Amino acid sequence: MPDRSSISITPVIIYGADQWKAVDVDWDSVLTEITHVVLSEFDFDRNVDVNIKLTNDAEIQILNREFRNKDKPTNVLSFPSMTEDDLDYLPDDAHFHLGDIALAYETIQHEANDQEKTLQNHVLHLTVHGLLHLLGFDHETDAEADEMETLEVDILAKQSIPNPYKE
Repeated sequence: MPDRSSISITPVIIYGADQWKAVDVDWDSVLTEITHVVLSEFDFDRNVDVNIKLTNDAEIQILNREFRNKDKPTNVLSFPSMTEDDLDYLPDDAHFHLGDIALAYETIQHEANDQEKTLQNHVLHLTVHGLLHLLGFDHETDAEADEMETLEVDILAKQSIPNPYKE
């Protein structure tokens, strides 16, 4: 088992829509930082990577229809790659692909405007949300939602991002 200090956490940022590049934010840096903040909250005994695709409403609608049977755009989708049981079959030195996250520019921009949040803060919140889904958290019940929201708020606070659930 590797020493925890030698564990690497690698987000791969994929630009699937030009709108993301037109915004004056270094998405590679901010998404890498928030990914490290989130994943460092959990103990991994192997190298971890995650793909984050910055896409648009058209593509996320296709994904939402194909994988969730919902024919409409959404802000974020998460696709875990392995279950806890799958990890048992990985060699000890193999890295762990946590999964994939897709973020839809137009929906997120619209929500940020409606909720009077900065685009960057809203994207970071949704990235945290997506990463927690990849880690097995959900919000199907009130108790699960409370646990997930508490984690999100705590993680975002470490980055000086206001509580996204505050009215």
